[in-house]
Amino acid sequence: MIEVEIVGVRIELPSNQPLVLLKEIRGERHVPIWIGTPEASAIALAQQGVVPPRPMTHDLLVDVVEALGHSIVSVNIVAVEDNIFYGQLQFDDGTTVSSRASDALALALRAKCRIWCADAVMDEAGVRITEHDEGEDTHPPAVDEEGELRRFREFLDDVEPEDFGG
Repeated sequence: MIEVEIVGVRIELPSNQPLVLLKEIRGERHVPIWIGTPEASAIALAQQGVVPPRPMTHDLLVDVVEALGHSIVSVNIVAVEDNIFYGQLQFDDGTTVSSRASDALALALRAKCRIWCADAVMDEAGVRITEHDEGEDTHPPAVDEEGELRRFREFLDDVEPEDFGG
C-alpha cells in the first residue's frame, strides 16, 4: 500500500464532472477519481474546514463511530475495475468495511486518518503530472485552490436535481 493525500476536488471540463485528485506522499503519481457532486461537495467542505450547523451524513457517521468507542484509523483505496474505485474503512479494532472510494475519502478528512492506495491501483490509475520547462527541473503544477473552490461553488450554484436523472 502507498500512502496518499487528497490534493483537492477539481471539475473536469468540458463535462463539468467533479473529480478528487490523490497524490502519493513519497512520489509524483496522482490518481484522479471521478465522483458525484454531493461527494465532491462533502470533500471540498471538509478540506476548507467548514463545519455545518447540523451534521452532514459523513460527519454523522464519524460521530456514531466515536460514540460507540471506536475510530477510523485509515481509509484504503483497494481496487479499480472499469474506472470504478473501491474503498475500505479500517477501524481501530481491525474491522474493515467496504465503501465507495468517494465516501471513504470524505470520511478520512473528518476522521483525520491516513489514506492508503493499493499498489495495483496506483500502477493502473496513477499518472504523473508535471510541467516541462526547457531544460529545467520538473515540478508539479501550482494549484490555484481559491480559483478551484470558486469554480466549484459556481458549478454547485448552477446544478439542478434534473441534471442527475438517469
